[in-house]
Parts: sequence; structure tokens; C-alpha cells
Amino acid sequence: MCTAATYKTKDFYFGRTLDYEFSYGEQIAVTPRNYPFHFRHMGDVAKHYAIIGMAHVAADYPLYYDAVNEKGVGMAGLNFVGNAYFPEVTEGKENVASFEFIPWVLGQCANMKEVRALLAKINITGTPFAENMPAASLHWIIADADEAVTVESMKDGLKIYDNPAGVMTNNPPFDQQMFLLNNYRGLSPRQPENHFSEKLPLECYSRGMGALGLPGDLSSASRFARVAFTKMNSVSGDSEEESVGQFFHILGSVEQQRGCCEVAEGKYEITIYTSCCNATKGIYYYTTYTNRQITAVDMHREDLDGSGLIHYPMLEKEQILRQN
Repeated sequence: MCTAATYKTKDFYFGRTLDYEFSYGEQIAVTPRNYPFHFRHMGDVAKHYAIIGMAHVAADYPLYYDAVNEKGVGMAGLNFVGNAYFPEVTEGKENVASFEFIPWVLGQCANMKEVRALLAKINITGTPFAENMPAASLHWIIADADEAVTVESMKDGLKIYDNPAGVMTNNPPFDQQMFLLNNYRGLSPRQPENHFSEKLPLECYSRGMGALGLPGDLSSASRFARVAFTKMNSVSGDSEEESVGQFFHILGSVEQQRGCCEVAEGKYEITIYTSCCNATKGIYYYTTYTNRQITAVDMHREDLDGSGLIHYPMLEKEQILRQN
């Protein structure tokens, strides 16, 4: 499945892993300010904030997996199978199809205060993008440099959770994920003291024993705990090189290798890509399963006042550092 995280040093960073058994031909997409969005239930929007992120581009439309806008707000949609529920169009609400949710928010919100105001009016519908492309079962993390929320549309309504960990995976629902962190409150990056018994001279025989009990499996609940621990205890310098490198190491703690998670006969989940966007500067960094070299696309090197969608295929082989 997938993992998303936020990170802040001098700048604000936002990214995720995409873990799946096959690719949909993901591309890095830059949506300039004058690209026309034709929302299914909310009409046309001709002008909006510029957006950069990873997307499946269909009929010249960016179906974003994760993205940030030019104001520094980031957003990602992750699988939420079995729990996601999208109601029909509701009168008196801003009805936005799930595939439109990321551009609807990022196109008009400059900070989380504006995001929260927008979410108070929204109804996320299951309107499909196309007849052969039904709505995916998703939930979302939205964040800026100061705070994050998780958004889950379920049968008992739209849930908006404060996300102090700045982390999201898949199931169970977010409130349960946060509760399960109580199981790991005794973990520490420091070596543990002997509380087992004063009568036994127990010693630390290895470094890193303060984190004994941190789960190492690939389930979404375990990945949530592992990346939250890694992120919350991460130490990095403020330089771009140090910050970006550290962010990839944080998400590297939950990478999936081919062969470890079988989903069907001979088919395995892998980390197709990992992203790290400097949301402050609008630079989208990524690696792929077959390309460990960090590649960057800078949205500000594009014509952000244009009207045409700009998109680049992911580099699957180690070739160059910067695409544009």
C-alpha cells in the first residue's frame, strides 16, 4: 500500500511512497495557473494556484496522487479500501468528485486555515472520471508548514482529524492508527534502562535497543508506527541536500521490496516511487524502484501563467539529476 509524511527543517517537505504491484504510467505534472479545470458538479475554474505533483495523466487531465501548490500546501490520496464511502450529490454542499479533490483544494487554498474553511462545506462524491475508471477508495492527508489533517469520507460521514504526527498510511481509520501508537510509548532512540528486575543484571548488548518492539512488517498499521517513530526522532541539518536526503531516509524505513508482499500468484507490491516535495520552493524530488538517484522537477522553471498541462515521464534509469 502507501505511506505519506510531512517534514520541516528550514523549509517544509511533503511526500509519500506509492506501493503497488503495477504502475499506471505515473508522470510528474505541473498544472499552471490558467489551466482550465472543468469540475463535474462545481463548474469551470479558469484561474487557480499552480500545482506540481505525481499524476496519472488521462485525456490531458492530471489525476494527482500527491501534489503541492505554489503556496506551500501539500496533499496526497492513499488507498482506504473497505472504509472509504462517497455519497451522492448533496444539496447545499460543494460537491466535488474524489478524483477532483486534490486540485479543488490546492487550486484555491493558500494555507490550512483556508483548507479547513473549505472542508466545512465539502461533499466528496464517487462520480467516476470515466466509465472504465470508477472512483478509487481513498483518504487524504493535507498539510502546510504549520499543521496537517487527515480527511476520511465514510458511511457515517466526513471525518476531519487533526494529524499531529504528520503521517498517514492505509487502514484502519486514522483515529485508530493514532490510538495504536500508545502501544509504543515506551520506545526511545536512547538505550533503555533495566526496569525488568533489580535482581537481574540485564545489559544492553547492542545499540538501538531503545526501539525494541517497533514493528517491522509491511502492514499499514505497522508502517504508520514505524514511519511516525522515524520521523518524530529524525535529526537533520537545514540545507536542501540534508533535508531532502533525510526525508528519503524517513520514507525508506517503510519501502517494500519485490517478493516480500505477495498480492497474487507471482505478483508483488513494490515501492514504485517515493516523492519528496520542497513545498516551500515548489521542487518535486522523486526516486523509483529501479532508479535510486534523486531526480528533481522545479515548477518555477515552467511558465506558471500558461494554460497547457506540463508533464514528464518518471525516469526509470539513473540518467540525470534535473529534468527541466
